[in-house]
Amino acid sequence: MDHVVLLQKILVVSFIVALFWKIIRYMCNLLHVEKEPVRILVTGAAGQIGYAIVPMIARGVMLGPDQPVILHLLDIEPVAEALNGVKMELTDAAFPLLKGVIATTDPIEACMGVNIAVMVGGFPRKEGMERKDVMSKNVSIYKAQASALEKHAADDCKVLVIANPANTNALILKEFAPSIPEKNITCLTRLDHNRALGQISERLDVQVSDVKNVIIWGNHSSTQYPDVSHATVHTSRGEKPVRELVSDDKWLNDEFITTVQQRGAAIIKARKQSSALSAASAACDHIRDWVLGTPKGTWVSMGVYSDGSYGIQPGLVYSFPVTCEKGRWSIVQGLMIDEFSRAKMDATEKELVEEKSMAYSCLD
Repeated sequence: MDHVVLLQKILVVSFIVALFWKIIRYMCNLLHVEKEPVRILVTGAAGQIGYAIVPMIARGVMLGPDQPVILHLLDIEPVAEALNGVKMELTDAAFPLLKGVIATTDPIEACMGVNIAVMVGGFPRKEGMERKDVMSKNVSIYKAQASALEKHAADDCKVLVIANPANTNALILKEFAPSIPEKNITCLTRLDHNRALGQISERLDVQVSDVKNVIIWGNHSSTQYPDVSHATVHTSRGEKPVRELVSDDKWLNDEFITTVQQRGAAIIKARKQSSALSAASAACDHIRDWVLGTPKGTWVSMGVYSDGSYGIQPGLVYSFPVTCEKGRWSIVQGLMIDEFSRAKMDATEKELVEEKSMAYSCLD
């Protein structure tokens, strides 16, 4: 009889425990609310970079593995069929985070309610074209797209300009979207930053993840200044300066800089096409760190609106070292600038001043 009573008690306790865990699971399900989808605009979405970046975004590379997204894809009428093909492939890939795709050639429809705008589309320089010809074409494009973003994007929209000349295109966009805060308009120099990290990791035969705090100063062009003066490498003996480990200032001040500056041209020569995969990956890195924050003690390079830091003319979009927290970037202050670096920084600033003047002459 005692055995029967004991068995009954065990069954009752087991039932109560099982019921308790069911209640816990039910409460957890109630508390787990899926995030609202973020609307992300990609212009030039039928092109190489667009084709590379949209699956990265849909897979969570840009905003994380728990952030649903809705993609707004924009391109020009002549490639509308190809754009629809990109949309079809996104559907076929069945990305769990992808909650919708809008593919259109209408800038107003594309910009409606977007939280993040990745501006890939632009007019490329063709053989025989002068810089001012290219600038004039891109001024027209960015004037129209800026107007659509100004009127139809979300109030907190973050903008990343990739199309060249990226710094000056970002400046033009700011000119025609005055209600978008200047802190919310940036251009891509993270690709150059990542290239610099890659060159140092190869030179020292270390993991690229162990190298940090390189800087790209200035323009996303062949005048950019890749700077390792403050860069470090994580070793078994702690953080060590890159210059100390490389122990070859001639290489760092010459070949390293030239290699990073000319890397895009080298890729075109090798692939017969411009960088797409690496540019798309860098764009995801740029937005992810901007939105989710940079690791403590680490900075990244972003083309941002100059506030006069380091003696750079205010009002230019210039690449600085920045840290990001809670969706905002801040220029790293107080870094020592030697004479060699000052000359390089001034040279790339001079080019940006000239580009700005040329762009404004196109507006006139």
